[in-house]
Amino acid sequence: MRTTIRLNDELLAATKQFALQTGRTLTAVVEDALREVLSRHQQKEKKAPVRLTTVKGKGLLPGVDLDDSAALADLMEQDNAPRFCV
Repeated sequence: MRTTIRLNDELLAATKQFALQTGRTLTAVVEDALREVLSRHQQKEKKAPVRLTTVKGKGLLPGVDLDDSAALADLMEQDNAPRFCV
């Protein structure tokens, strides 16, 4: 289908440059960009809100670093592993 759209001059120039760099037509680049935006919008609509379960406690034990996944995995695999929350 043929249609007319109005684009900002800078956006059009950047899109044409991108099309040249990727060896595609301007139409193909615009179509792909629209598909991506529409896909992201549809995915957002499908996601249900996440509910996290929280518990009371005083936080992590000393020495437990949630940012160090390897050390955390080692600690959890120990037979005498301490409880992670107090």
